[in-house]
Amino acid sequence: MKKIAVFVDVQNVYYTTKQIHKCHFDYNAFWAKATSNRKVVKAIAYAINRGDEKQKQFQNILKGIGFDLKLKPFIQRSDGSAKGDWDVGITLDVMEHSKNTDVVVLVTGDGDFELLVAKIRRDFGVSVEVYGVAQLTARSLIDSASKFVRIEGKLLLKQKNTVKPPKGA
Repeated sequence: MKKIAVFVDVQNVYYTTKQIHKCHFDYNAFWAKATSNRKVVKAIAYAINRGDEKQKQFQNILKGIGFDLKLKPFIQRSDGSAKGDWDVGITLDVMEHSKNTDVVVLVTGDGDFELLVAKIRRDFGVSVEVYGVAQLTARSLIDSASKFVRIEGKLLLKQKNTVKPPKGA
């Protein structure tokens, strides 16, 4: 049984899925697909903490699925933009856990991770599966991955009565 480590850029998957598919990412369906017949050695979801009740419920759902959560406080800049980038934290964790896995699963479309993916494939000999919304995933990231899985179809929540992440998850 292959050992895997899973890393989810919650903000990236939230906004890209919402923009293209007008719905939400199905974390349960993703977990079932990504971990099938595999041993999970680490699973981390990286998010921004606004502290509202819906967000806490969403975070509890992620924990219930099997994710460890890493949260940064929501910071609103004076120009109205927000800060909450997890790229460095994700990179450090991927580097640390790639040594003990066969497969790294990375959920993001952010092209900044292309160098990380290439490095861990080369240095640790791991396979890297990238899950992303195809239209908004950097071509360089897709090309650097061992496998690219489109977030579409069964990886989306489309029913109105399902639990969905709060705005900005």
